[in-house]
Amino acid sequence: MMLQFILLFFILYGNTAHSQSTHEFFDNEGMSKERLARYDVFLQNEVDEGRISGAVTLISRNNKIVHQATYGYSDLSSRKTMQHDGIFHLMSMTKPIITAAFMMLYEEGHFFLTDPVSTYLPQFKNMKVALDVEAGKEGATMDTNKEITIAHLLSHTAGFSHGLGGTALDNDISKALYQETHANLESRVNALARLPLIGQPGEQWYYSASPDVLAMLIEKFSGKTVADFLQERIFDPLEMKDTGYNIPIEKQMRWVPVHNFDREGNLITSERQLPIMGNTIFGGTHGLFSTATDYMKFCQMMIHKGKFKGRNLLSPKTVELMTMNQIGNLRQGPGQGFGFGFGVTTDVADSKIIGSEGQYYWGGAYCTYFFIDPKEQLISILMLQLQPYSNYYSQQMRQFVYQSITD
Repeated sequence: MMLQFILLFFILYGNTAHSQSTHEFFDNEGMSKERLARYDVFLQNEVDEGRISGAVTLISRNNKIVHQATYGYSDLSSRKTMQHDGIFHLMSMTKPIITAAFMMLYEEGHFFLTDPVSTYLPQFKNMKVALDVEAGKEGATMDTNKEITIAHLLSHTAGFSHGLGGTALDNDISKALYQETHANLESRVNALARLPLIGQPGEQWYYSASPDVLAMLIEKFSGKTVADFLQERIFDPLEMKDTGYNIPIEKQMRWVPVHNFDREGNLITSERQLPIMGNTIFGGTHGLFSTATDYMKFCQMMIHKGKFKGRNLLSPKTVELMTMNQIGNLRQGPGQGFGFGFGVTTDVADSKIIGSEGQYYWGGAYCTYFFIDPKEQLISILMLQLQPYSNYYSQQMRQFVYQSITD
């Protein structure tokens, strides 16, 4: 075993010609350092082979950091070494944070989960459902057979789309939401309300822009912008000092730009980047920037059933509600259900991915990933900035992290 670890150590630290990396092992808490080193080898090799520019990993077990590492570069164009405090586009890892904020308002009694959304946002009354998603937004429609409820929004079962499915209607939705100019969140939400649904409310799980509607409801119920509400109710209490919709000038040197592959298959810093300042759409689907360390604090609050440093941001019963399967047999993948804001593993054998039933998780379009496993008291975060999205690194993270458990 020691010989194996020495070999892994040499591979990791002896290969400095291509890129720099740092690796720290802390209290093992039943996690093998030798086995975790396999994860380091894998990610370092991905950097050296030009498949990713760089990465940050952070793993916690039993409320203790057991492994933290950086690999490669934050920006290939400048060959800037990746740092632990790199600031990443969270993209859809914004969604769990928005959901937690929204459920704080549920705890304050502003609404019931069974309430029709149109009670609070009348533009969602009398929605239409597309008869043929390949006919696009101008195709024939039918009336909805029930109202969209708040629970539908939280569980991605409302019939909305994110515009990612590749149908003609998906493409129209993507254009209306993300390619047209919107001055604020209300403009983008109103665009969604004008489009037909891809299916009847409650009859399918379909990844969607519903969290933007949740964000709009946060503003309605709280009387504050989403940015201000998140700052006061989540970021400040959790000491998430590097998280927000814009990156201040003094922190912009820590921004990690997104990368993609050119026509020749070479990894490059993307020519087009989302703006890091001046953002005025404080949405629920995406938009937040953060660090691995900040996101770990959010995950620690969740795994401790809503508590952080002795303060309850959420009730344990609310966290329980958010992280149980809310979609019945609809499923969002083999062995995978969905709660409120999080994917939930319902059947490990069916999923064919190592883990635990009750694990909850999500990721972002630029290949950021996390999972929380209450049974193992385990949290894992992997931050990349790579497009297009692939679930490959999410599955590799699970495989390498779980195989490191020795008791």
